[in-house]
Amino acid sequence: MCELLALSANTPTDMRFSFRGLARRGGATGVHGDGWGLASYDPENGGLHIYREESPAAFSPVAAELADLDLKSLVSLAHIRKATQGVIALENCHPFHRSWHGQDWVFAHNGDIQSSIPSGAPFQPIGNTDSEAAFCWILNSLDQRFSEPADGNSLFHQLHQHSATLAGQGIFNCLISNGEWLYAYCGTRLHTITRRAPFTTATLADDDVTIDFSKVTTIHDVVTIVSTEPLTSNEQWRQLETGEALLLQRGEVIQRRLSAQSP
Repeated sequence: MCELLALSANTPTDMRFSFRGLARRGGATGVHGDGWGLASYDPENGGLHIYREESPAAFSPVAAELADLDLKSLVSLAHIRKATQGVIALENCHPFHRSWHGQDWVFAHNGDIQSSIPSGAPFQPIGNTDSEAAFCWILNSLDQRFSEPADGNSLFHQLHQHSATLAGQGIFNCLISNGEWLYAYCGTRLHTITRRAPFTTATLADDDVTIDFSKVTTIHDVVTIVSTEPLTSNEQWRQLETGEALLLQRGEVIQRRLSAQSP
């Protein structure tokens, strides 16, 4: 299956280090060579930049260029694909993008949903993956409930409910963002780490690269990374619990819920 990566920060931050490690798993140190994608929100004007290819990230000149690009954002998402449903094609590469109430939403999924996902309007898949169908179903469900834009706190319970429903139909781990907040759901496997002062060094697990975060940050910076598997070999990552959902904003967890919890 696929691997996920996301960043939430309180100051514009690039995802070069983490994306470099993830990209190595896209065909070199991992088998996720059926495509890749990266979505980054411009912190100045809120615009969304999306880069996707249907080729292995580990051998992509574009992915290599992005791993060196100072693409700063408060929220970024990335994905490397191992196809389980849907052909290997650009339209099936994550993250997927839709506009809802004037907001640019992006979605990335790791898993395999076995049941048929209901179709509807106004959001319909372009490709033929269960992932994009799940994204459209979530947006159609929210569209029926919310007639105007809602903030992350208001949406969190519904997002968690929909995620738990999809997780009951197969394997479902996901990342969703509108640029203001980041939502993460762990159906089977996700890890997270929050970096804040005092910053230390980190070494990629999949490449011979080490960074001293104390030299590229301030004492006020807070950065949280969410990924399918830990990306570094010398840091303490936390594995999310099954059914755990997080809502992050500016690097901090502002809501957390488990499937076993009542609303």
